[in-house]
Amino acid sequence: MFDNPRLIIDSSRAPEPGEITWRSPSNIAILKYWGKHGRQLPRNPSLSFTLASSVTDTVLEYRFKEGTDNNLIELDFFFHEAPNEAFRSRILHFLEGLRPYFPFLTQLKLTIRSGNSFPHSAGIASSASAMSALALCLCTLEDRLFGTLSDNAAFDTKASYIARLGSGSACRSIFPKAALWGASTAVPQSTDAYALPMGNILHPVFRDFHDDILLVSADPKSVSSSAGHSLMEGNPFADPRYQQARQHLDDLLMTLRKGDLTHFGAICESEALTLHAMMMASQPPFLLVRPNTIAIIERIKAFRKDTGHPVCFTLDAGPNVHLLYPGDIVAEVRGFIDLELRPLCEQGQVMNDWVGEGPEEL
Repeated sequence: MFDNPRLIIDSSRAPEPGEITWRSPSNIAILKYWGKHGRQLPRNPSLSFTLASSVTDTVLEYRFKEGTDNNLIELDFFFHEAPNEAFRSRILHFLEGLRPYFPFLTQLKLTIRSGNSFPHSAGIASSASAMSALALCLCTLEDRLFGTLSDNAAFDTKASYIARLGSGSACRSIFPKAALWGASTAVPQSTDAYALPMGNILHPVFRDFHDDILLVSADPKSVSSSAGHSLMEGNPFADPRYQQARQHLDDLLMTLRKGDLTHFGAICESEALTLHAMMMASQPPFLLVRPNTIAIIERIKAFRKDTGHPVCFTLDAGPNVHLLYPGDIVAEVRGFIDLELRPLCEQGQVMNDWVGEGPEEL
């Protein structure tokens, strides 16, 4: 799918050097995907809200390699303006795997400059924003050189597919508001290969939903998401979990359409706790939550009980807590955060985010 061996630059009409810049957001999964097979294919469908403020900016610079038979992909990589060999090696490996889709990459000298608006590897899906931004740059480059992706839907679909090959959750960041990834009978056009936009089904209450990210720890995770996914293969609770996720999707879709905040919160929190339960049941087991993660969750539940406000929490694969709530109670919730939750965060760090409009080319 999407491979095209004809995408070769005619050396007699070599392109001028250029650059492409995309800003792409992270996303927060409401329905979690945990466990994969094949080449970045999910064991269960997932659904996420696209964020607005937690973003990666990626600049792709390119120039034609004149007069060389070098069949290697040449890459320089900078993260926050500094060379980063670890990231360069990962990105180069990713690009090598994309030769069937972008065979012209070996004809170019590439420089990638990337940076995040939030801490890397702390459980805020930095790979989702980074890999989606890079996929968008590559698809823009293809269209600039060959005019093959002028149709917006075709462009987004290929970008989502390519992003998935770099990081599963990245395929969802291509779309505004919300996205679904993974085949499900509940959504006939859904597929494991790429994500679908779901913003059109959202009740108005979810269109300006807030996600305030409480940074319990900005340290890199002790276990990477890739390693965590692989441990699901031996997890005795894996199959029941996949069945639960499929049932939750049916319920979540109905909830998102109706705007039922109580039911939404119940699904959201169940998914978060189940994700971490799977981690604790792995062999070997691992635990990413911290004492302040638990303390924040307990205070959120108490605030909800005392005020009746429809706030809820979720967690990604890390210790940080995402506090989700509708926009009409932002003043009350922000006051609660400042008074009770910010002291539990590392250096008082809280990132205010919300459901966003998706990536943008800069």
